[in-house]
Amino acid sequence: MPQAKGPARDMTQTLGLLAAVAVFVALGLVFLWVPAERVMGDVQRIFYFHVASAWNAFLAFLVVFVASIAFLRSGSHRWDTLAYCSAEIGVVFTTITLITGPIWARPIWNTWWSWDPRLTTTLILWFIYLAYLVIRSSAEGSQQQSRLAAVFGIIGFVDVPIVFMSTRWWRSIHPTLIQTDKMNMEPSMVFTMVFSFVSFTILYAFLLSYRVRLETLAERAAALKRDLRR
Repeated sequence: MPQAKGPARDMTQTLGLLAAVAVFVALGLVFLWVPAERVMGDVQRIFYFHVASAWNAFLAFLVVFVASIAFLRSGSHRWDTLAYCSAEIGVVFTTITLITGPIWARPIWNTWWSWDPRLTTTLILWFIYLAYLVIRSSAEGSQQQSRLAAVFGIIGFVDVPIVFMSTRWWRSIHPTLIQTDKMNMEPSMVFTMVFSFVSFTILYAFLLSYRVRLETLAERAAALKRDLRR
């Protein structure tokens, strides 16, 4: 284990550097390079962060889903920690999605919030994983409580494909995840959107790596305190 600390720390630092550079370049592309959208104007620039955040929320909850299954199968606490940390980051990205979405769409919808199928199912997704975090944070080393959280994390993932398909299954004013032909997107806009996807994904990888290391250290410190009290 001690030998793994150095490479793990180096990987986190490398991801952090890559994320910082990628996000900085993405900001430059969004605010300095791509033209304003013909109908929505400059407010459309929020779109690049909105969609990238939504994608990474889905990715984070997919990791929760896979790690929770692995934890139930193996009983390894590492999978439980990975799921917990990814859920935290996923909730943050979902929060960003829920905030940026109404700001982006208000000029078209003429309202800050609509109980549109995409918005409603995304809000439900946010509540589901908030509940997961509450259950998991109350585990306090309890294997049974961690297993309960894992089951909740697996079942909660069912809402992810529902969010994704909501605009196809129900009448919705929300565009599908990618409708470049209907959004008057020029090639520079498409490139910037893809680059934003990539940069936010690198950011997610960095945050997950950093958060897992931090949680592991906190658990070791808690274990040492328990041993000292005995």
